[in-house]
Amino acid sequence: MSQNTEPTPLPLFLTDADVRSVFDWKAAADALKTAYAAPAAPDLFPPRTMARRQGLWLRTLSGIAPDGGLMGAKLISANIRAGVASYLIPLLDQETAELVALLDGNSITGFRTAVTSAVVADALASAGALRVAVIGSGFEAKNHVRALAALRPLDQVSVYSPNPDSRARFIAELGDLGIPMRDADSARATLGDADVAICAARSRDESPTLLGGWLRPGMTVISIGSTLPEQRELDPEAIRRADLIVADMVEEVAHDTGDMIAAARAGVGWEGRLVALADVIGGRHPARTAPDQILLYKSVGAAIQDLAVAALCAGRARQLGIGTMLPVSITPVRKGKK
Repeated sequence: MSQNTEPTPLPLFLTDADVRSVFDWKAAADALKTAYAAPAAPDLFPPRTMARRQGLWLRTLSGIAPDGGLMGAKLISANIRAGVASYLIPLLDQETAELVALLDGNSITGFRTAVTSAVVADALASAGALRVAVIGSGFEAKNHVRALAALRPLDQVSVYSPNPDSRARFIAELGDLGIPMRDADSARATLGDADVAICAARSRDESPTLLGGWLRPGMTVISIGSTLPEQRELDPEAIRRADLIVADMVEEVAHDTGDMIAAARAGVGWEGRLVALADVIGGRHPARTAPDQILLYKSVGAAIQDLAVAALCAGRARQLGIGTMLPVSITPVRKGKK
C-alpha cells in the first residue's frame, strides 16, 4: 500500500511589514463576515485571560475556527511602565496540530479591530453614503476610516483630537482616499451632522470622550477604546440612549469594560438591548429597525477576528511568496492509546 510521502510544509513567519504588504480591507471584511455568519459554540472562542503583575500583563485570546481549518491564539505582552508591547499569533492545523504560521500580530490587531468596526457600521448605519465623525487621530482612528471607506462611500470625515498637529497629520495621511476632511476643535463639534461616530481614543484621565447628550437620533456609535475595567470612553447617558448595543464578546463587554461598569453603577440597565455581533452579522438578530434609532457597537476584541484576519494574511502570503519559511517546526506529540 502506497503512503503519502509529501513533506509537510514548514511554518511561515510573517513580520509586521509582511502582514501590511498582503493585507486587503475588502478581503478582510469578507473573511470576517464569513466567520461571524457561521454558528459557533461558545467553547470555540472562550473569554480572554489576563495575567498581571505590577505594570506587566499578558493577555491571551484563543479560538478554533468553526470551518474546521485552523485554530490559534493571540498573545499580547505588555510592560505598561516602559510603554512597550508585543503581539504574537500562532496558527495551527486542526487535523494535524502542526504549526502552520507564526505572525507578528501588531498590525493585525489594528486591522481586525477596524475592519470589524466597519462591518458592524455597514450593518447598523442607514443606507447610502455616510458622514463620519472620528474622535482620535492615531493608528486606530486612521485604520477605521480606511476600513469603512472600503465598504461604504463617505461624504465627509470630521476628526478631533486634542493636538492640532495630530489632526493635521490625520487629514494629510488619509488624503489619498479623496474624501472631504474637516478639522474640528472639540469632540462635540466633530459630531456635527455625522451618521457614524467612531471613538478611537481615550482621555488621559480616563474620563469619557463622548457624552450621550451629544448624540442625535439615527446615529451609529463605534466604541473600541474601553476594553478593561479601568478604562472609559462613553458616559452612562450614551449607554442609556442606545436602542441596541452590539458586542463582540457579550459577557466581557457587559462586565469587564469601564463604560458598562459605570453605567451599571449609575442604574442604567441594558436587558434586552445587548446582543452578540455574531447574531447581527449572521442574521439571527435584526440590526437597525427604525431610522431614528441610536445604535452602539462596543468592542473588546475577539479571537475570531484575529484568526480570520491572520489566516487571510497567511494564505495570501503563501500564494505571493512573501514571508520567511522557518527552518524547523514543533513536532506534534502522539497522545492517547497506542
